[in-house]
Amino acid sequence: MSAVEREVLHLLAEFSQRLAASLNLEETLRQVVAQIAESMGSETAAVFLLDGDGHLVCRACHGPVDIIGLRLPPGHGIVGRAVTTGQCQIVRDARIDPDFAGRRIQSDTGFVTRSVLCAPLLTADGPIGALQVLNKRQGALFDDRDCDVLRVLASPTALALNQARLAEALIAQNRIRRELTMARRLQRSLLPKRRRGNYPLRAINLPAQEISGDFYDFFDLPDGRIAFALGDVAGKGLDAAFLMVRCASLLRWAGKEGLPPDAWLARVNDELSEAIPPGMFVCAVAGVFDPATGQAVWSSAGFPPLLRIDEAGESRQFPAEGPPLGILRGMSFPVQSTDLTDASLYLFSDGVTDVRDEQGHTVDVEGIERALLEVRGLRAEAKLRDLVRRLRSLRVTDDITFMLLQGPPSAPSELLAHRFNARPTALAEMRHRLADALAGVGVGEEDRQALILAIDEAASNVIRHAYHGPCDSEIELRVLREGGDLWFDLTDQAPTVNADQIKPRNLEECRPGGLGINIIDALMDEWAFTPREEGGNRLRMRRRLRAEDESGVAEAAEAARSVA
Repeated sequence: MSAVEREVLHLLAEFSQRLAASLNLEETLRQVVAQIAESMGSETAAVFLLDGDGHLVCRACHGPVDIIGLRLPPGHGIVGRAVTTGQCQIVRDARIDPDFAGRRIQSDTGFVTRSVLCAPLLTADGPIGALQVLNKRQGALFDDRDCDVLRVLASPTALALNQARLAEALIAQNRIRRELTMARRLQRSLLPKRRRGNYPLRAINLPAQEISGDFYDFFDLPDGRIAFALGDVAGKGLDAAFLMVRCASLLRWAGKEGLPPDAWLARVNDELSEAIPPGMFVCAVAGVFDPATGQAVWSSAGFPPLLRIDEAGESRQFPAEGPPLGILRGMSFPVQSTDLTDASLYLFSDGVTDVRDEQGHTVDVEGIERALLEVRGLRAEAKLRDLVRRLRSLRVTDDITFMLLQGPPSAPSELLAHRFNARPTALAEMRHRLADALAGVGVGEEDRQALILAIDEAASNVIRHAYHGPCDSEIELRVLREGGDLWFDLTDQAPTVNADQIKPRNLEECRPGGLGINIIDALMDEWAFTPREEGGNRLRMRRRLRAEDESGVAEAAEAARSVA
């Protein structure tokens, strides 16, 4: 190895070691230019780095003239030529080079540029800038050896600068992550605490990213009603999150005054219109629910349709009748209302309807409506849990916010109270009266026959097994409707029967008779046999009405007949 090669190798090792010791970008740049000027024997040295617009910006320099901050357009100057071509540039007489860009600096400072040596800083992702040295001392000119040395120094310089940039980016990411975590905590703190027990309102917020542009709120009013609000801020990121915080605070502030929903939204709209950033708006709904009467009253500002679904399976959509908040002052927001007796009201942001299946199709309001119809017989908590499970099985593209208002059940109404002797001959009139009662509440012909079959089997079993045959003792049949349920109570005055013995028969046993309980079990949603404190026995059966599936009971009846 020649003396020159050993000198270059020693220089490279020392240079690389110094660069590896710092992850601070500015400190790294100062070390780079000072050592390059010393190593190359030049009057000045500078580091130019590409910015986000493709301009070359001087980030550090060493020498008699400070040019830090000098910006060169893309491809401009000898530095730009080195970056564009990816080749080291040697200019022995800068005065005659057409790309020389230092004439203005020369006239302003008096520093004369004679010769230029420039090497690009190359990485695996492309060039990030260039090293430049000017004027070799003692009037010498840069040669090919100087070019090779600067290229050798450019490689660890590019690596060190890239590492420093990555370190800065990592620090910035960690800072942003901490800020997003704090913003998320702030957002979560604005959401009301979950109420347990029989509280008629349930809500959930699932951000698609770290922070959410959606929010919900509810609080009790002094008169026992519940005020509620949902919002969806247009846009993403911190701007949407900060606007969400402001809007949520305004809705709570205005709602605490007990204003009607239209005046409530109008006040929030006027406040937002004065300070909201251009191009942003908020879709929201605000209202009041009275758990005692089941009345819900609200106003909607560009929010997705609200869905009302009753226990019988009837559904209705309530589209928004007002514009989004924050666009113009003085807007009106018409009031809408509905009775939630035996029904539920569902409110959700557009993130719920924007979830996509495997083919990329959105669920839409109709898809959510179908899903809610399927779970309407569940309790409020179970409805919400089932819907969230369904949504999470799909591709979520936006924040999801969902609220459920559970209306009160209607008072039980007695459809039939009929007493008859424990004789088979009395069953015909019982069946006739039961048919009239069921027809009176809209039960279809096939369903009526199926339910009559179940009650007839139950009464026959009372005569046969409880009374041990026909007698003049009485049996009472009561039929009640409670919301979407039909209740059938069959009571007798016979000696107490062991309830543990009343259960469906094993159908694998090959013997005649004894299938009455199997038929009841197939036709009813639930049933229970219990002794009465005053003597006798009670068989209580429940069948849920399904308005959209009038053949449901009939199909069960057909299955029961095939068993028999």
